[in-house]
Amino acid sequence: LLCPCLIYGAYIFLPFDAPLLPTVSARLVYTLRCATFATFPIVLGMIVSGISRLCSSALEPFGELHQEVEIHRTYVSQSVHLFILYFFNMAVLATYLPQELLKLIPLLTGLFAISRLIFWMSYAIGRSFRAFGFSMTFLPLLAMLLWNLYGMFVLEPENLLS
Repeated sequence: LLCPCLIYGAYIFLPFDAPLLPTVSARLVYTLRCATFATFPIVLGMIVSGISRLCSSALEPFGELHQEVEIHRTYVSQSVHLFILYFFNMAVLATYLPQELLKLIPLLTGLFAISRLIFWMSYAIGRSFRAFGFSMTFLPLLAMLLWNLYGMFVLEPENLLS
């Protein structure tokens, strides 16, 4: 319930509009540029993971990992997988959205970045708290996937592969 409210509130109250993007290639470049900001939590996780591995008390660098190192490694791995799914769904979504709704692309990117950071903090606190951050990442991804499938098979079935 929180994700649609956050997206709607940001859509209404944030004072920016998407640039005029008449072609599919311009929309894909715009999505690619927005997706660059979604990599920030992943790169930050890689840095923290490397630092925690260096500061770990393990004598064997390739031996068994401590819990604090494993948390960051798992976060980075899961974030990369979710980012790939998120990016491809956003790229397809950008091709189906009308011009006035293209403002959703940077908003969804920001939601992804914030929700991954929330997941990381809650995962470090305790594994039972991570469902909130994960659902803030996964449920918008699922909504995008359903909209993309609806767009491909219902709105424009004649342009499915073109």
